[in-house]
Amino acid sequence: MNYTYKIKVAHFLCLMFFMSSIQGHAQVSDSIPYIKKPIKKSILPVAFIGTGILVNNSKPEKDLQTKLRDMVGNSFEFRIDDYLQYAPIGEMYIADMAGIKSKSHWFNQTIYLFISNILTASITQGLKYITLKTRPNGAPYSFPSGHTTFAFTNATVLYNEFHRSSMLLASSGYVFATTTGVFRMLNNKHWLSDVLTGAGIGILITNWVYYFEPLKNFNPFKISKKEITLIPLTDSYHYGLYFSYRF
Repeated sequence: MNYTYKIKVAHFLCLMFFMSSIQGHAQVSDSIPYIKKPIKKSILPVAFIGTGILVNNSKPEKDLQTKLRDMVGNSFEFRIDDYLQYAPIGEMYIADMAGIKSKSHWFNQTIYLFISNILTASITQGLKYITLKTRPNGAPYSFPSGHTTFAFTNATVLYNEFHRSSMLLASSGYVFATTTGVFRMLNNKHWLSDVLTGAGIGILITNWVYYFEPLKNFNPFKISKKEITLIPLTDSYHYGLYFSYRF
């Protein structure tokens, strides 16, 4: 049974990545250097996902979880992972308010953050119900880790926005995301494979969202003068303004 759902997961993830690659190639088939960048950035997250599938339900994975719980104690629970997953989001908006140069306007950042999290959460929740893997503490729906997926999605948005202006800020999100994944294991909520796969999904999908940049030109908070017409209107009895906005 374990091997059966491993094969299902592998097929699901491979299909997801293959379709993304086909979409990208269809749009930029005449620009090979352009497609190389997102594929190169997909190598690490795909490796995370592949490793997660390989160690899933394996003896080394179970031995590792036993050693971790022996190290911290069977009654250990420190729920900092419930909060650290949000840290990259806070960092991004604080950096915006501080005036640190970013790749996108804050409105577009929010769009990419929202779309990335919708996609990664949908994939993660779908896989949970496909695999029906039991958590280390006996609860259902373990594979992959939703907290870890969410944390690495947020961290990757932060990285894409600020890696050109502040590498320290951009990379710091991954520290919070990694710590989130570690505490999911220490708290006996997830296995190593859950965390690795969740991290891979978060990074992979978010990088592809930044590759396509959906709704890039839609930003009501960033309007050029050419798009607006504002004309005062007056007559003997009325005063007003004519306003026009060209989409």
